[in-house]
Amino acid sequence: MVNVLTPERAERAHGPRPARPVVAARDRTRRRQTVVAYLFLAPTLLFFAVFLVLPLGFALLLSLSHWSGFALGDIRPVGLDNFTGLFADGSTFLAPVLTNTLLFALGTVALALAGSLTVATCIDNLRFQGLWRTLYFLPIVTTVVAVGNVWKYMYEPGGLVNGALNALGLDSVAFLQDPDTALPSVVVVQAWASVGTAILVLTAGLKSIPESYYEAAALDGAGPVTVFRRITLPLLRPSLLLVCVTQIVTGLQSFALIVVMTRGGPGDATDVAALEMYRQAFSYGDWGTASAAAFVLFAVVLAVTLLQLWIFRRGGEDA
Repeated sequence: MVNVLTPERAERAHGPRPARPVVAARDRTRRRQTVVAYLFLAPTLLFFAVFLVLPLGFALLLSLSHWSGFALGDIRPVGLDNFTGLFADGSTFLAPVLTNTLLFALGTVALALAGSLTVATCIDNLRFQGLWRTLYFLPIVTTVVAVGNVWKYMYEPGGLVNGALNALGLDSVAFLQDPDTALPSVVVVQAWASVGTAILVLTAGLKSIPESYYEAAALDGAGPVTVFRRITLPLLRPSLLLVCVTQIVTGLQSFALIVVMTRGGPGDATDVAALEMYRQAFSYGDWGTASAAAFVLFAVVLAVTLLQLWIFRRGGEDA
């Protein structure tokens, strides 16, 4: 008698057959989906390669070379000479250029943060909040050239600011002509122009704080200062971190406003890193030094940003 195994018995005897056709079909489908995904991403990847990766690599090459900006065949490797030249004796990059850059950025952050926090807190307790936020946001949509020129005329000896000082019985101030007041004057303009974005971020943060916290504080008899210090500020820490990081990066990279208002003067009182890079490349034809300065500025921006993140983490915020 011949023992014939049915397919079911054979499968139980030898185990289930591997589903190779099914696995192969799934692999083909996955590969096809991957190819289609990269085809859709190709324009974006090409854009970043052409306008980010290639310029970054070329800037790194120039930072280690000497090039006058004309024929590519004139690029001459010089190693780290461009970097050492920035910090050599007699160089103005560390002082006053980099010093002015840091003072400009820190001053902008301090004024913008204090002003936006005050205004956002006031707006949160007013009617027609959308109207007030729109009014304070208007400088953001105005071009830097227009803002700089308007404030430049306001700072003139016969301008609006000195007119207000004269009306109060005070003498006129040469805001942009005096080396001692030029940089603080531009800092005020930069802070005023960037306070609108900070207000939007902070008002959104204030709206996210539950009212139950304030109600509990009122029942405990806490005053406005205690509520602000114990409730509002700690719960606003994520929004404050965003404002600080964005403002400090913008301040360290500032260029257009300085060019419009002072062109780095008087003397080098308002000369900042971005303006110095522009001069080295387009005025002096030293693209190697300009590229090296750009990487130094990048390192400064990265260090300051990481320092801010560390400070906020120590305060209890997981950034």
